[in-house]
Parts: sequence; C-alpha cells; structure tokens
Amino acid sequence: MAARTAGKSAATPDALPASARQPASRRKAGESGTADSLIRVGIGGWTYAPWRDNFYPAGLAQTRELEYASRHLTAIEINSTYHGTQKRTSFAKWRDETPDDFVFSVKASRFATNRRVLAESGESIARFIDSGIAELGPKLGPLVWQFAPTKPFDAEDFEAFLQLLPDSVEGVKLRHVLEVRHDSFMSPEYLKLARKYKAATVYTDSPKFPSMADLTTDFVYARLMDSSEKLATGYGPKALDAWAQHARTWAAGKAPAELEQVEDKQPVAKRREVFIFFINGAKERAPAAAQALLSRLGWEPQEQVPVKKRP
Repeated sequence: MAARTAGKSAATPDALPASARQPASRRKAGESGTADSLIRVGIGGWTYAPWRDNFYPAGLAQTRELEYASRHLTAIEINSTYHGTQKRTSFAKWRDETPDDFVFSVKASRFATNRRVLAESGESIARFIDSGIAELGPKLGPLVWQFAPTKPFDAEDFEAFLQLLPDSVEGVKLRHVLEVRHDSFMSPEYLKLARKYKAATVYTDSPKFPSMADLTTDFVYARLMDSSEKLATGYGPKALDAWAQHARTWAAGKAPAELEQVEDKQPVAKRREVFIFFINGAKERAPAAAQALLSRLGWEPQEQVPVKKRP
C-alpha cells in the first residue's frame, strides 16, 4: 500500500468522479450535470429493525433490504467496517445488489484512529484498505476516518497520519474524509493540513461536536445527527428546505454563509460532489429524512423492488 502524498491536482469541473454521474432517468427535475445531480443523500447502514414495516415494505425479506434501500436513496454509509473487518466477498455482494449509479461511503476501522499516537496507525490503515473495499469499484465513495472526542489536534502527529492514507487501492481511486470531534481542530492550522492532503472535513449539525463548514477539497461530506423522533421526517419542512439550499450551495462550489466557518473566506468556486447522510439522532427517522431531502432536490425512485411476502 503506497503512502499518500500532498499536492495532488484537484479534480476539475469537467473531470468529476464517476460517482457524480447520475442518469437523468432517476430524476424528475434537475437534469444530469446540474448542481442537484452532484448531490447524494443517504443513511448509515441498511439493517435496522425499526425500519421494517416503516421504511421497508411489510413482508420484504431481510436479505433484500439493501436492494430496496439502494433504489430509494442515492448513497449509504457502511458503518460495520468501523467495528471490524468485513469479507472481500461481502463488498462484492453489496456491489452487485445495487444500481450502477449507487455509491457507498465506508467508515474506516476504529483501530486506525482510536490510538494515542496516530503516526503508528500504518498497519491498521493497511489492513482496512486491503480488506476488499476495492471490490466496490466505481461505487466506492469517500472513506470516513472518525476520531474520538477526546483526541486533540497535534499538527505533527496528525500530518504523519495523513501521510499514511493512500491515494488508491487496486486501481480504485480513494477519497478521504476526516471526522474530527475535539474543539482544538477548529483552527486554520488544521484546515491547512486538510487542504494540503486533499481531505474533506465532516460537517455535522450535532451540538455535541465541533461544526465547521470550511471547504478543504473538491467534495463535501455532511453527517446530520440532530433529528427528532417527534417529526415524521426527523427534520421539519423549513430545516429540510435549508439543507436542500445548503447542498446546492456546496455543489455550486461555495460555502453556505449560514453555517459556521473557522476562516472568513470563500474558496474558488467550482462544482463539488456533495454527500449528506442522516446518521444518528432519531435513527428510525433517517430514511424518511433522506427521502424528504432527495425529493426537494428533484430526485425520486424509479426502480421499485417487488415485494416478496414471507411464508
């Protein structure tokens, strides 16, 4: 596994990742190539009992839940990889069960990030990278590296960690997202490092963790965690309208003025792929929230999954 180097050229607006290309047939508004076509919305995982007879139709076999979810959302964040190594055959199976234009982001192993000295993560990083994620091929989205709330920013150690992240595996390009959860990361020095290594920074609306909307690479990654079980869609109509507008602003290459930033400056405007996941809070509402946001962005499912009744 080759170590990562800084200073790679960013993707140009005319050379977007394959995952940014959505067929127009899955849209009722916003043709392919527009800002809305660069936005993906999804949930964390697909196996969750409260989603049965709620998001999933009554009688749908559990073995077909990914098949159904991937046709009613545009992305899923795989979380099981955070807790343990998954089989290469599993990644291949997930790839084959989902539409051609679907994307999986993958949460990286906790053994690489939950340690005192990040510079010593090389073996754990390699084990995760080489576990078979390349089987997802063009459906592989960003890799999410989540750090503990107790982990403060140490510039030297953190840069050593970033240098260990590879640019590709088995011919598949890799993109990296940093979910930093300690307030000390809200600094220009951290942002400089993230930009140097072309890594995105997770934006979250959780009041428990620092939130910064500063753009650090050519895509944006948001994990929304503040949903309410009292609302059928997790977020109210005005909040969902606001997130739709934020997503469009990001996709157009700008930072939403309403969201907190460390630095008071706008980046050079260029189209960006956007990933938004409803990932926590009232988890039972996550699929409804994602679908409500997708609807506001002009996307609706066109490929239905036939329901097979349980015997």
